[in-house]
Amino acid sequence: MDQLKPSLVNSCPLTPVTFLPRAATVYGDYPSLVYNTTTYTWTQTYRRCLQLASSLSSLGIKTGHVVSVVAPNIPPMYELHFAVPMSGAILNTINTRLDARTVSSILQHSESKLVFVDHIFSSLILEAVSLFPPNTETPRLVLVNDEDTSASTLIGFIDTYENMVKNGNSEFKWIEPTSEWDPMVLNYTSGTTSSPKSVVLSHKGLFIATINSLIDWSVSNQPVYLWTLPMFHGNGWCYTWGMAAVGATNICLRKIDVSTIYTLIKKHKVTYMCGAPVVLNMLSNNRNAERIEHPVHILTGGAPPPAPVLFRIWSYLKDPKTTSKCMKDNGWFYTGDVAVMHPDGYVEIKDRSKDVIISGGENISSAQVESVLYSHPMINEAAVVARPDPFWQETPCAFVCLKNDFLASELTEKEIIDF
Repeated sequence: MDQLKPSLVNSCPLTPVTFLPRAATVYGDYPSLVYNTTTYTWTQTYRRCLQLASSLSSLGIKTGHVVSVVAPNIPPMYELHFAVPMSGAILNTINTRLDARTVSSILQHSESKLVFVDHIFSSLILEAVSLFPPNTETPRLVLVNDEDTSASTLIGFIDTYENMVKNGNSEFKWIEPTSEWDPMVLNYTSGTTSSPKSVVLSHKGLFIATINSLIDWSVSNQPVYLWTLPMFHGNGWCYTWGMAAVGATNICLRKIDVSTIYTLIKKHKVTYMCGAPVVLNMLSNNRNAERIEHPVHILTGGAPPPAPVLFRIWSYLKDPKTTSKCMKDNGWFYTGDVAVMHPDGYVEIKDRSKDVIISGGENISSAQVESVLYSHPMINEAAVVARPDPFWQETPCAFVCLKNDFLASELTEKEIIDF
């Protein structure tokens, strides 16, 4: 019986990266990514990811290094979910709605070695890097661009994404994890406490989460999936890797637009999409929508936000103080959410123990907005609450009192918002 213990013969580390080479073998000639006039097959996607991983390695990116990306739902964003771990590095996808100061904090805390930046966010990243303390190592930047890149556009960047793909080796032997517990992804959230916190996810954890998401939502084989959910959102709820597992066609969407969504659903016969709150709200309120003649499955990830919600989870990276506050009772993680469980087992989050504003699925710290308002020289008191919004579901609404020396007429609403 001793021969049945785990060994190189009967055991290998679980990782969702393996879904890609399998997709290239099983679904090789089928379309993998569709974006505007560009279409790749699974064979091409696998080759491009190998070439990119090869280029990352040639730049000195090693196992354990962090590689960040700031981009919308375009093919490079999808490919990086495989190419970065294939190089042995850890992927860090950054929320594109964050400001330069927060992005800078994330890049510094993660010790990111390289950042892939879509051209529409180039100024954001350049500002974020400029906020690094003096004599501090800054990450190298790679530009992701839809169009021809001029020399002036590349100022501050070492290369372009497509150049790295083109110059890479398609025969590159990708670096498999030595242990399934090796880190694969580093995700940040500001939560409700202002400072970004990071959670490390392992190859095994992401493998299991990916399989669970496919099973729980009964995703069929070879679906057509429309990317309405941001891939930076928990790595697209793991559907980035899951779509490779089932040989899907990924329809990439740079910007959420109702007419575009309906056009893509009809054109590509989309069968699945994710029901982020903003997307569902836009679709349900669109009176000019044309009828879709085939069923489209909406994969809702649960309602946005009474008992505390607890998980078994890893600790926050480089933050033992915060970890000790929320990790209790032999490893249980107290999220700060309060929820009810319905008779069918569905858990509905009702609120948080700390104030939070959920705008388009993003958590906004009311305390953080208040702290900025308090820095205004004319403001004495500030209170920020959630206000219903037809597009974002909620947006911050601030109530302020001015210092005694100032009159309300001396400070307008626009001036406060601009500040």
